[in-house]
Amino acid sequence: MKVMIRRSPETGLSIYVPKKDLEEPIVETEHETLWGGWIRIANGWVLELPQMAADTRLPITINARKRGGEGDE
Repeated sequence: MKVMIRRSPETGLSIYVPKKDLEEPIVETEHETLWGGWIRIANGWVLELPQMAADTRLPITINARKRGGEGDE
């Protein structure tokens, strides 16, 4: 699914899922550099992110894959 990741001074890293009109903060990451691992967002979803350079600039729209069986994509 297409998602946008951005960083704001107030909330830190957050994700926006246009298909669901959902915006949530990122609460946990597998890797400090964010890319190539999973992230957990505040609503409990776990998303797999593609491998990208550690210095990739934000905001960015990417394809992420939802882990687990809850809900639909």
